[in-house]
Amino acid sequence: MMGMRADPKPLDPVLLRSFLKVCETLSFTEAARQLGLRQSSVSQHVARLEKRVGRKLLARDTHEVRPTPDGDAIRPFARQVLEAGSRIEHYLKGSTLRGRLRLGVSEDFAFTALPEILAEFAMQHHAVDLELTVGLSGRLYEQYDAGDLDLIFVKRRTGDARGVVAWEERLVWIGRPGSRLAEQPVVPLVLYPPPSISRMHAIATLERAGRAWRVACTSGSLAGLRAATVAGLGVTAHSARLIPPGLAEVEPREALPRLGSIEFVVVGGQSHEAAARALAASILSGSGRLLPPESPASRRGRS
Repeated sequence: MMGMRADPKPLDPVLLRSFLKVCETLSFTEAARQLGLRQSSVSQHVARLEKRVGRKLLARDTHEVRPTPDGDAIRPFARQVLEAGSRIEHYLKGSTLRGRLRLGVSEDFAFTALPEILAEFAMQHHAVDLELTVGLSGRLYEQYDAGDLDLIFVKRRTGDARGVVAWEERLVWIGRPGSRLAEQPVVPLVLYPPPSISRMHAIATLERAGRAWRVACTSGSLAGLRAATVAGLGVTAHSARLIPPGLAEVEPREALPRLGSIEFVVVGGQSHEAAARALAASILSGSGRLLPPESPASRRGRS
C-alpha cells in the first residue's frame, strides 16, 4: 500500500471534480462526457490525485469501476471542498450594491421560506446591510409612510393601490382542529390588535352577515395568536395556505360567512434606490417558494 506523503499544497479541485464524477457515474467514459473532457484526461486526473494522497481511490477492472474504502471515505470531504470553492466564487461575483436597506415583513411569513430568500439576497449583495422588521401589515404601512422602512411585504390595505402583487390568497376561518366554536351564538375571536388588516376583514365580514361576535383574545404576534387559537379560545382569520402548525380550517365551514380573498403585495422598490429594487425583485421572483400547494380539501372549500 502506498504511504501518505506530507505535502502542504492543497488538493487541486479539478482532480477532485473528476474523481467525484467517476464515483457518481461508475464510468470514466461517462464522467468524461459529462465534464466535457477526454477520457484520458479524467484518467490522468484520478491517477494524479491518487499519487498526491498516496492511496488507491478507485478499483478498476475490465468490467467495472468502483470506489475503494479510502475513496468512499474522502468523497464527502471532496464535495465540501468543491462547495466551498463555489460559495467563494458566488460571493466574489456578488453585486456592487451597497448601503442599508430597511425591510418590513408581515407576521404571516414567520413559518415560510422567506429567510432562505433573504439569505440568498444577502449572499448575492453582500455589501448591503439588511435591517428586518416583522410585524402586522397595518403597522408596517404606517412605518413605511413615516419613512422608517424602505420596502414592505404585506397584505394589501383596503383602498391602497400601491405595490406589486405577489399573489392573491383566500382568507379562511381557522381554529383548533375538532372545535365547534364557529357554531356558538356569539363567535369568539382571536385577533391581532388594530390596525390589523385581517382583523378588519374578520369583523366586517361578521357584521355584514349579522353574526354576533366578541374578542376573546388579542395578541400582537403570530406566536401569541397561534397559542391562543390552539388553546381553543376562539377562531381567527388567516391566509388559506399559510396556516400555522396545529391549526386548521374551522368545521363546518358553512357555519361562518366566507371571508373572500386578499392580496399580498411588495410596496416600495420603485424608487431610485437600486438595493430596494433588487430586493423587491428577489421577493417577487421567489414568491412561489413561500406558498405550499393548496390541499384538495382546501380547494373544495371554495366550491
